[in-house]
Amino acid sequence: MLLWTVVVLGSHTGMAYSAPKTVLVLGDSLSAEYGLVRGTGWVALLAQRLHEKKYDVDVINASISGETTSGGASRIADLLKKHRPDMVIVELGGNDGLRGLSLDAAQQNFRAIISTCQRAHASVLLVGMQIPPNYGRRYTDKFTAMYPALAREMHVALVPFLLEGVADKPELLQADQIHLTAAAHPRLLDNVWPFFSPLLTGK
Repeated sequence: MLLWTVVVLGSHTGMAYSAPKTVLVLGDSLSAEYGLVRGTGWVALLAQRLHEKKYDVDVINASISGETTSGGASRIADLLKKHRPDMVIVELGGNDGLRGLSLDAAQQNFRAIISTCQRAHASVLLVGMQIPPNYGRRYTDKFTAMYPALAREMHVALVPFLLEGVADKPELLQADQIHLTAAAHPRLLDNVWPFFSPLLTGK
């Protein structure tokens, strides 16, 4: 399990809030820096960008390689109790899809995660994912549609597709041909940032 905290210290001058914020990232290997040097994944880059922009934010990475929506649902309550985040970025589902797990069960797990966050007064950013058509067109289409449907149903913000701009570039893959190299992670952050920053500033 990867669990680390990046404390971003900065001035409050000109900020839209008056107290530090805590952001919790609940993800899988794409967020857990699988196969990467520590500090080169998109979550660490998020912390760096916040520091550069002088936000006062703690970024807590509670991502685990191989994590599924079921695992995330089982862990979220304890993570919320321990870290009391203001925001939770939920980057899960890829392993459910790659393993051909029940998408109805995945949706129920997502609902459990999101509703638990909402009861704890934490805003949620759901990160969309897509998968190759290994299990047929119907399963693949249902998987892709799951994220925007959940975002509408649960009234949460959505990153349409985390791997936009990198999924079709084999040169950005590690030797396993599954996980991304460090060179791809700045683009992942750029895919997340436009949907994350409004939650941070309230704008």
